[in-house]
Amino acid sequence: MDEKFLQTESFETKTAPSAPAGAVVFTKRGTVTGLTVIALFAALIAAGTFISIPLPLSPVPIVLQNFFALLAGLVLGPAMGAAAVALYLIAGIIGAPVFAGATGGIVRIIGPTGGFLIGYLLAGLSAGLIAGFPGQEKKVPLWRIITAAFTGLLLVYLPGLVWLKISTGGTWAAALAGGFIPFIPGDLAKGVVAVVIAPRLRRAAADLLSR
Repeated sequence: MDEKFLQTESFETKTAPSAPAGAVVFTKRGTVTGLTVIALFAALIAAGTFISIPLPLSPVPIVLQNFFALLAGLVLGPAMGAAAVALYLIAGIIGAPVFAGATGGIVRIIGPTGGFLIGYLLAGLSAGLIAGFPGQEKKVPLWRIITAAFTGLLLVYLPGLVWLKISTGGTWAAALAGGFIPFIPGDLAKGVVAVVIAPRLRRAAADLLSR
């Protein structure tokens, strides 16, 4: 596998003196830095649970977790971004109060809003795939950042709306009315903010992970 490609991944790498041509090994410092950044973004996603605004006639509250999950992918790329979201989800499943309303446990995953939690993983992964690894390119075009941000936000709703409809036994119209339409203005605002701050954060992440 091409060494240049491997070096675009999340952790700082270098060629081992005794390794075959093209082989790459992780440095201890780069691995620790990468894991720390993953944990930091997982904590940011969890912190979003403390801003939860219930909506009338909807089981889905307004939260900031989707914003931070999206930002993880935009800033860290697909591997580290998805890892940060996965770490957050695992913490919630085992009981940490990191889901909306400061709750946790597997019951939230199988409840009406569980599909949206899974959607966070899709958001981080898809945004990272479109935006690319930090430092892979000198400057990612703005259109790619915009596409990554709003694709990620939309993909939260793919499993979210499907599971909301199934778990409540309602119609598609009811699922859209309760789990999508009320959130359009807020998600547009989150997308705009993410597009504005992501390029600078990507440069900072690239610099940090390359040390």
